[in-house]
Amino acid sequence: MKRNAGLIKVSLSNPSDHVQLAALFEEMQAHYEVSCPPREEILQGLRDMPDGTEILVAGTTEIVGFAAFSSVYPGPGLQSGLFLKELFVSKQYRSSGAGTYLMQALARLALERGYKRVDWTADRNNPQLLAYYDGFGATPKSEKLFYRLDGDALAATAAGDGREKA
Repeated sequence: MKRNAGLIKVSLSNPSDHVQLAALFEEMQAHYEVSCPPREEILQGLRDMPDGTEILVAGTTEIVGFAAFSSVYPGPGLQSGLFLKELFVSKQYRSSGAGTYLMQALARLALERGYKRVDWTADRNNPQLLAYYDGFGATPKSEKLFYRLDGDALAATAAGDGREKA
């Protein structure tokens, strides 16, 4: 069932939002068909978010979506920006405008802070998602490639193993 987007408000999250955010994180993990830690670990992660990490929440009487992001520096022209790590809206609220409200709030926040851009990644194999982001006038940056260092490669790099110095 689609909900009335006119009632949706967006704000920066606070500790009183953690239980509802944890439930949305669980829904997100199920949506992406990836493993999810126990609820208490999610709550602990929310309590211990790294400095610079922020979450916008969208909702009425309940939180229906979130945008997790961080400030980044330097960027093009040695300017600051925001990096959107995750945008998620609960299944029953998709197409309600909640995601758009979150993106608009993120853009306003960037401008209020004097930042010059908002960056994010998107799955190339999701044309509906790409069309959604294109609708904001965002420019895909095909010259950039997303990398991730994790698992054994992360440990090996930290230990100084596996790569000659450049």
